[in-house]
Amino acid sequence: MAVVVAQTVPYTNPQLELDNPDRWHELLPLIRPTIHSVSSNGGHSVLIDRSSADSKNVRIAAIGSLGNSSSKFLSENGISAIAIEKTGSKSLSARDVGLALTANGVSLPNGLVVLRVAGERKMELHGSDVAEVEVKGELELDHVLSLLLAVDDKIKASFGEIIEFLKLFLKTVTSTTSKFDTQKTGANPSVVHAGSSASFESAKFAVEKDLIQVLRSHTAQEGPVVYSIHYADLNGLSRLENYLLAHEISTYVEEQNLPSHITSSTILDHGEAARGWAISICPVPKRVLAAQAKPSRTASERGSEVPAPMKTHITKASIQLTDKEVRQRIVLGCEMVIKAEPAITEYDTIVGDGDCGYTLRDGAQRVLSFIADVDLAKLPQSLSALIDELETNMGGTSGALYCIFLSALAQSLWDASSFADALVIAQDQLLKYTSARLGDRTMMDCLIPFVTTLKGVRNEHEALEEAKKGVEGTKNLEAKLGRSTYLDESATQGVPDPGAYGLLKLLEGLTLSS
Repeated sequence: MAVVVAQTVPYTNPQLELDNPDRWHELLPLIRPTIHSVSSNGGHSVLIDRSSADSKNVRIAAIGSLGNSSSKFLSENGISAIAIEKTGSKSLSARDVGLALTANGVSLPNGLVVLRVAGERKMELHGSDVAEVEVKGELELDHVLSLLLAVDDKIKASFGEIIEFLKLFLKTVTSTTSKFDTQKTGANPSVVHAGSSASFESAKFAVEKDLIQVLRSHTAQEGPVVYSIHYADLNGLSRLENYLLAHEISTYVEEQNLPSHITSSTILDHGEAARGWAISICPVPKRVLAAQAKPSRTASERGSEVPAPMKTHITKASIQLTDKEVRQRIVLGCEMVIKAEPAITEYDTIVGDGDCGYTLRDGAQRVLSFIADVDLAKLPQSLSALIDELETNMGGTSGALYCIFLSALAQSLWDASSFADALVIAQDQLLKYTSARLGDRTMMDCLIPFVTTLKGVRNEHEALEEAKKGVEGTKNLEAKLGRSTYLDESATQGVPDPGAYGLLKLLEGLTLSS
């Protein structure tokens, strides 16, 4: 019997009408209920937020470009008016925005600033209380919005101070963008940066390279400043990848002793599917913007909440295995993952972004290459060394989760009384880093049944059967985490979670080799 699986897209672009500005004005109020759609004097739709109508601050309005959307429009209640138009059309004037606000109960006690995406940076004053500011792209729009909502309260209420601040921003802001390429550089993923493609070695290296470039223009500063750093996730990086971006940026500025204020947003570009990140930096006088305080307790200080560094063990691990036994299991497990890549990719093309199969295949190939010259009888040491390889060569959220799990497993193997106990410890550690649980339609629907059953009955074949049931069950589960959550439930019906299916293939090889 042949089963044909076709990709299901719940809504097509023509159905969504995302190239129609009026369509955006219909969708945004559904997502953010505090805003209401009204018509300007010129007949253009404007979204008004009356929640801050009593504020004495300078009113902020934002006009986004058609085909792109920013999370700032959905989350910031300090924006009094929002509109969407084709880039460069300027169909909605700043005066029209002001009239729309006052006509709908939002006064302008200290003036109005209208921010607009354009091809170049400039400012135009309309009388003594209205300014129109043009910035280059959604990244700069998100950055300046974040700044205007974070500056000192006295600045927020002064039109003159806001204008001086905006002049500084337009003059000094610098930015950079990096996007993942579909082609690889050797064995590594590729990142397109400044028009050229380079190998992605690690998040730390890539982010530091970007920060060095954008900070180069800000080496000489007059007076004390705070570095306003805004980073944007482009086209939907995972939550874990966003955490890595934030970590690497904050670590770098701390190492350089740079007082900073870091903000972020998500930008969706409907004209380009490439994922990546962008960073924008502007030095701001300390009297205008306060630096963010360093966390009182960093992750490294919370020893009980994160894996401790690998201990130096003089004695042998409590679990003793032969090189032949371990090698046979690992080789068969990796081979099964590599063989299953087309199926995993097909499933992920339907419910995700299509890269899960390649990520797991590349990781399996890297493991096979690594173990060729390693004594696997020393399994804890071998796993620790393997993690260093996978961290730089296995991308995506799944790569990070595998590294966290294997790191915890390497440590637990020293002292655990059985392999099942070691797996339980590693699983518990992993669950501290992800909110995914059983029933969320993730790889956890495979891992948790396997580990739980193995701990209970000490029979790996029974554990594998429970893992299979867990993966089979994902065909009928609604996605609660990851990119599948953006799809209509009918799009995922009958399709197993790709990450769970890939892990099952690995476990089948590890188990069946016995």
